[in-house]
Amino acid sequence: MAPPLLTLRDIHLTFGGHPLLEGAEFSVFEGDRICLVGRNGSGKSTLLKIAAGQVEPDDGERFLKPGVSVGYLPQEPDLSGFATVLAYVEDGLLHRDDHSRAYYLLAHLGLSGEEDPATLSGGETRRAALARALAPEPDVLMLDEPTNHLDLPAIEWLEKELNSMRSALVLISHDRRFLSQLTRATLWVYQGEVRRLAEGFSAFEAWRDGVLENIETERHKLDRKIVRELHWLSRGVTARRKRNMGRLRALDDLRQQRRNQRSLTGTVTLAVTEGQSSGKLVAELEHVSKAYGDNIIVKDLNLRIQRGDRLGLVGPNGAGKTTLIKLITGELKPDTGTVRLGTKLEMVTLDQKRESLDPRWTLSEALTEGSGDSVHVQGEPKHVVGYMKDFLFGPEQKNTPIEALSGGERGRLMLARALAKSSNLLVLDEPTNDLDLETLDLLQEMLNDYAGTVLLVSHDRDFLDRVATSVLAFEGEGMWQEYPGGYSDMVDQRGRGVETKAKAAAPAEKPKDLAVDSSLTVKPSTKKLSYKDKYALETLPGEMEKLRAEIALLQGELKDPAFYRRNPTQFKNTVKALDKKQEALNAAEERWLELELLKDEIGG
Repeated sequence: MAPPLLTLRDIHLTFGGHPLLEGAEFSVFEGDRICLVGRNGSGKSTLLKIAAGQVEPDDGERFLKPGVSVGYLPQEPDLSGFATVLAYVEDGLLHRDDHSRAYYLLAHLGLSGEEDPATLSGGETRRAALARALAPEPDVLMLDEPTNHLDLPAIEWLEKELNSMRSALVLISHDRRFLSQLTRATLWVYQGEVRRLAEGFSAFEAWRDGVLENIETERHKLDRKIVRELHWLSRGVTARRKRNMGRLRALDDLRQQRRNQRSLTGTVTLAVTEGQSSGKLVAELEHVSKAYGDNIIVKDLNLRIQRGDRLGLVGPNGAGKTTLIKLITGELKPDTGTVRLGTKLEMVTLDQKRESLDPRWTLSEALTEGSGDSVHVQGEPKHVVGYMKDFLFGPEQKNTPIEALSGGERGRLMLARALAKSSNLLVLDEPTNDLDLETLDLLQEMLNDYAGTVLLVSHDRDFLDRVATSVLAFEGEGMWQEYPGGYSDMVDQRGRGVETKAKAAAPAEKPKDLAVDSSLTVKPSTKKLSYKDKYALETLPGEMEKLRAEIALLQGELKDPAFYRRNPTQFKNTVKALDKKQEALNAAEERWLELELLKDEIGG
């Protein structure tokens, strides 16, 4: 077996008096596809920095094979000192590298390269840093949350790009679908150590649960052994004093062993403060349109949202998802059409940019709004320190300023603030950013049990699949279409995922393997209409009308929100039938248009 490209051995690091890493180690081999997972605060980002050579451990060894290049994407990149984004990206290239790759990557990440780094938003800064990390195609590529601030088309493009690269990959991400698509091994940072699973992320969670169960079993056995020894001790140390003193020393060893065992990591406790029940109707939009100059955000949208719906909004960056949310909730007036809101609505919003957080606040002030030491949760006062513990904050963090919190801690804080407020309508704009996988699981369970209504903007495909009862997708040129089910169900019905804004507005490409008689194909060299061509011109319009009627019938069946819950198998069969009919219609329309053009070309 070839030697590893990179090895960490017996890594120790103490942070703020607390041991963060205790003997952590792992190796990266050529061709590896590894995900690095663990709770927020477990040390996975710090371990990645040590592996990338950005942080020195207190003890341990980092070995990099001579000649091996390493690329690293940090969570908070620094672009200072560069005149343009392109200069920043090219600075990471060597003379032998292909500099045109910098332009290619920036274009796919929505940047021109001419931007001034000082004027970039946080998301643009991270996209520029991602381009810099990818550009040289290093031997080992380490990416810390690469999907943050990327829209769905960019995430799916990044998956394909990483799959095509020769680099060994080490990834940190909260995006389950992204990790499942890319990884073949998993490193779990837990209690200061690294445990390795020789399978990708899709197998990790079942394996982790088994490991935790074994740890708990061993802890229980040790506790019972200590109890037995204490029972013996309570009877007094009498005869055979030498032997008894040895047993006492063994008991002390057991106690020390138990003290050295860290308790199982705590879990977030998520409970939403539900307000009074809203009316059955939450919002109804009729022929709603909204535009800013030539930029059409919404065009002739009809939408009805009822109590208990969990509506996911998906589309590329710039499609207008936030504007649409504001139209639905009445914060913004439409140019044309009407928006009717239901009764007794109590809305709470979790904003994507964490804008409602004053960085000078302490953690306690952010939760109590600066008044007292209590938070009202589900109608009852709860001491702020107790509520902090529900979201994995220690009592010593009570007076920590928000600006000193990590991205994951800010995400948990925003959740804590939002869930404490009384609501029957939750508006969540990218709630999954910076949250660890376990917190995402609990958030998903909470939303599924929530009796109110949820409007969810997210680029996390797995989270949408688990939470949404329907998806409102951007179709291009201001058009939006609702699909029953989650993101995967939407893809089944549409036949495609979310494209970039430009592609979404463009005509669909000609489908392959079309279900129309190949004899109707017109060769470019044809200069007259054959008998078959003439027959096709006469019969295709009727065929197209028949297909349109069948498609309308199938679409009508799929619009029933209860269809999927009632019979998932039949629902999927109907989706497949709709896809085939749509392909046949597309093919018929293409052939008819070709024949009409040919007819015009040869003069009738």
